[in-house]
Amino acid sequence: MMEFVDILANGKLWAVVYEGDSVDILSKSFSRWLNQDFLRLFFTENLSDLEKYFRITNIDSAIYDTILDAASLSCLILDINPEANLDELFRPLENYRMAEMLLSKEKAKGKRVSGHASWLRIYAIKLGDGVYLVTGGAIKLTHLMQERRHTIIELERMEMVRNYLLDNGIIDSEGLKDYQS
Repeated sequence: MMEFVDILANGKLWAVVYEGDSVDILSKSFSRWLNQDFLRLFFTENLSDLEKYFRITNIDSAIYDTILDAASLSCLILDINPEANLDELFRPLENYRMAEMLLSKEKAKGKRVSGHASWLRIYAIKLGDGVYLVTGGAIKLTHLMQERRHTIIELERMEMVRNYLLDNGIIDSEGLKDYQS
């Protein structure tokens, strides 16, 4: 059984609380990205990708960049302005997708003002115009998600959540609100 939390308390941004977890996946992702111990271990284990795709060899530099990017992305995604449009932040997961689809898989990328591109990603299911259900987050250091186990897990989570929504008759934001009540 999954739970869903209304992150902004306005029905625009939701996040999954997976079975066995006490916190939603969006909060869990940001907590990891701000944790120096987690980041040191992650970048140590993925140093070859960091070097190959971003030409970064200094783990401390990668940790610093990640913490800055996480703070910036947090401000963007958690913008409490009721007029904020999350459609400007989220994009189709598949770069080649041209048409809207039911419960589409989406991603939001961190933004950087200088240096390399951000490797932070928030993954979500689009429930309607400007309404998203976050399924996970990852540090993506490779070109394709299928190249590493930690990003494959995010693909699997998106599919699992999408199937859960469909199995429970949730096809849009109204369906999620009805499900919650």
